[in-house]
Amino acid sequence: MTSTTHHYAVLVVFTFFVVGALFLSVWAASYRDTTSDFYIGGGRLTSTRNGLALFGDYMSAAALLGNPGVLALRGYDGIPYVLGPAVAWAVIGLLVAERFHATGRFTVGDSLADRLRPRAAHLAGGVATVVVCLMYLIAQLVAAGALAAPVLGVHGAPAERIVIVGLGSLMILYVVLGGMPATTVVQCVKAVLMLAGGTVAALMVLARFHWNPGALLSAAAHRSGHGAAFLRPGVSLGSTAASSLDFLSLQLTMVLGAAGLPHLLMRLHTVPTARDVRRSVRRATTLICSFALISVVLGLGAVAVLGSHRISGDSPSGNTAVLLLASELGGSFLVTLISCVAFATILAVVAGVTLTAATALAHDLYGGVLVRGTASQRRELVVARSAVLLTGGTATALALFARDLSISFLIGLAFAVAASAILPAVLYRLYWPGFTTKGANWSVYGGLLSCLLLIVLSPQVSGSPSALLPQADFAAFPLRNPGLVTIPVGFFLGWLGSLRERRQGGLPR
Repeated sequence: MTSTTHHYAVLVVFTFFVVGALFLSVWAASYRDTTSDFYIGGGRLTSTRNGLALFGDYMSAAALLGNPGVLALRGYDGIPYVLGPAVAWAVIGLLVAERFHATGRFTVGDSLADRLRPRAAHLAGGVATVVVCLMYLIAQLVAAGALAAPVLGVHGAPAERIVIVGLGSLMILYVVLGGMPATTVVQCVKAVLMLAGGTVAALMVLARFHWNPGALLSAAAHRSGHGAAFLRPGVSLGSTAASSLDFLSLQLTMVLGAAGLPHLLMRLHTVPTARDVRRSVRRATTLICSFALISVVLGLGAVAVLGSHRISGDSPSGNTAVLLLASELGGSFLVTLISCVAFATILAVVAGVTLTAATALAHDLYGGVLVRGTASQRRELVVARSAVLLTGGTATALALFARDLSISFLIGLAFAVAASAILPAVLYRLYWPGFTTKGANWSVYGGLLSCLLLIVLSPQVSGSPSALLPQADFAAFPLRNPGLVTIPVGFFLGWLGSLRERRQGGLPR
């Protein structure tokens, strides 16, 4: 198959997926036209469908492209990106899922407002949700741009921008057409494709090394350029105390951040009972653990087959490592398969996250704050669909300026904000009767602001050749991921704010 034929094959297969997904979206859309149907599918999903959709919502472009690439370039230091999701779901299943399902109706703001002052709770939950969702959406759309050149045979920034705008427009269309029912169908189809495509590629890697994991590890270490050190901590972060803290911060963020991602929390309301929530999370955990192992094989396989210089030469962040590996192992067929799975992954995830951000804007900020719960369902649905356009357009525009950033770095930022600003308030709300509105405000806004401030002052933004602003140097904070500091800050501020309000004579609300 020639290169031109390959590009046409990708276009044909992806076009088929887009048309099929649009058809399924229209078919699955609820025509009862209520907020419950648009936001959470009326809470009527089965545990099997919701488990698949949870897997699809969580396993993003970073899981398929970014994480194996990070592992290929960083070795042991990339493990938190790959295996963190499996551990994170234990936190969700044990601490959050059932209790969160029993609170509120749709959003994080609803859960907080169930016991706290509604207007303040909706405002805090809505703001934090929109910030996290925008970061997550930007990461997915950047991944779409990274796929443009190697997959479609186009080159340069204009082509990447076209792909980003195109996928951004498609995600808006899916969500406006059918809300949660349509998004769930796309997520389930994407989950099946992702598992199938990843399994095929991983089996081909193992076959290349005669089904011997030891041979795969040895080859990966040899071709990494670091030798045996590739399989030990410190390759990318160094062996200093600061690098060890950075590694710990990353691990903590990836484990706790998932439990604070608003699009996953919102999906817990889509099933009718607590028993269905347990089953959904259990099924999603099984699938996520399985794909984590697939990602390890793909990451090690990429460096073992290609070598680190070829990977970093094509993409310094490693975003194209899996595509290069697919081309080496299976030629045009496997590249076409992985490319279409990647596009489907991005499209499905951005649809779910866009719906969550739009729900926060319409239900929390408009319905709960501006009109204080007086909006009719019809009016709120109009605002929600308008919010889809606003959110999707904003994320697409921002992604055009973030094309050179690592997908995994952007995902890490979203996780850090979720773990610092949303998770503390949610856990306090679920487990501490003494949690107050002031505690929620301090926790959410304090965690959010401290996280954003330390990210700006980190080496990821300035002070190094790979930073967002390589010519500047105002990196006053030594860690690349601020979670080790900002997560405790979020919990501390939630406790302190509640304590102060109670001492001043305030009610637990």
